[in-house]
Amino acid sequence: MIVKQEGKTMTNIAVQATGKYLRLSVQKVNRVLAQIRGKSYQEAKLILQFMPYRSCDSINKILDSAVSNAEHNHGLEKKDLKIESIFVNQGPKMKRFQPRAQGRAFPIHKPTCHITIVLTTSQTA
Repeated sequence: MIVKQEGKTMTNIAVQATGKYLRLSVQKVNRVLAQIRGKSYQEAKLILQFMPYRSCDSINKILDSAVSNAEHNHGLEKKDLKIESIFVNQGPKMKRFQPRAQGRAFPIHKPTCHITIVLTTSQTA
């Protein structure tokens, strides 16, 4: 997307990273993503560092991967990056069985999810 602003041409660059088949529940990941949606990279890292949820570690790794993609592929700086879009999709459920009394077996569904992070910045062209 190219935007003209006061005689300068601004180009928005979008960088993406995805984590797939993570052994986390969609609902539990979504409560963390809601807190960092729309924040800058530094703010998001700070929020994730102090949240007490297990999903924060996986989200942090994916965020770092997106930033590495931005630095390596496009030469962008960390301080200019902002989370444009962050969402979670449901992955396949792993089906297992729990042995119970009298030879019965109860099904257990272990959820997985896919997390996608899109970072953007504006550069003067």
